[in-house]
Amino acid sequence: MEKFEKNMKAIVLHGGHGTRLRPLTHTGPKQLLPIANKPMSQYCIESIKETGINEIAIIVGGTGSSKVREYYGSGEKFGVSFTYIEQDKPKGIAHAIRLCKEFVNNEKFLVFLGDNIVQRSIADFTSNFKKSEFDATILLCEVDNPSRFGIAAIENNKITKILEKPKDPPSNLAVTGIYFLTPIIFDVIDNLKPSGRNELEITDALDILLEKNHNISFEMITDYWKDTGTPEDILNANRQVLEHICNQTCIVDESSITLSNSNWITPSIIGKNCKIDKSARIGPNASIGDNTIISSDVVIENSIIMSDCKIHGGLNIRDSIISANCHLHGNNKDKTKKIFLLGEGTKITL
Repeated sequence: MEKFEKNMKAIVLHGGHGTRLRPLTHTGPKQLLPIANKPMSQYCIESIKETGINEIAIIVGGTGSSKVREYYGSGEKFGVSFTYIEQDKPKGIAHAIRLCKEFVNNEKFLVFLGDNIVQRSIADFTSNFKKSEFDATILLCEVDNPSRFGIAAIENNKITKILEKPKDPPSNLAVTGIYFLTPIIFDVIDNLKPSGRNELEITDALDILLEKNHNISFEMITDYWKDTGTPEDILNANRQVLEHICNQTCIVDESSITLSNSNWITPSIIGKNCKIDKSARIGPNASIGDNTIISSDVVIENSIIMSDCKIHGGLNIRDSIISANCHLHGNNKDKTKKIFLLGEGTKITL
């Protein structure tokens, strides 16, 4: 068994086109979309930092990769060090991992998909993998709709097969977007054939490891896990994170001007420099981004409102995601519930 250094590094995948989230992703990558006023990929980075890993490669590509560099910078303000690696086209997770061979430098490493939200620490999983002789460890989570995911078949507490989005799933154990790997995976990827969608699939690479009798273990996530591929997923993640961080109260930045808190319903979060009228009702499960103005009689429930928005005219907004710099003006006489999915800079008068 080849021995590896104990200084693990991590890879965060921050590319892709986010087609299922359009128009939210027309102007930037989905991993920068906020969950409880924080980019979803920042939760990944904070999870990695908590394990003690401080060298992280961020794979960028597609729409708005410059926004990723602008937001994260060198990593200094996050207490880690970032290396940016470009993936010119969305050729699959395995292809993105292969781009990091020199960065990994023959060490064990962690891969974290930037659109995955977990509520529990992965520090113990990381520690276990460092000390183990496993060639890979993957995190699994029970799901209700296994045909949407890579799925692991388990027999006698061992993984026997990994399939990508099977029509007839052998289990409900989804392969989450968190992988502990060794450099053995690079040789497999070098000989990997593209899938039907012309991508190099990490599930295929892991399945080949199994076929070659390499030792792959698994750990179970029994807390909350979500890959945020659809607007419904994002709203669900926002709701779960708010419940986790708010502790039966509303989080309001001290710089915001709020004329009353009697109409705030927990859990909710209000960012910096917001102006919210006393008759507006915020929550439950509402995230209001920085510099947002909400005027009289507006209702916002189970929604994400990003930064620099203006909402007037007594709108009743539910189950919505409204991107940055949107201006909405409703008809004060129309109190029916409205559902919006708006890209950046949208202006609507009803």
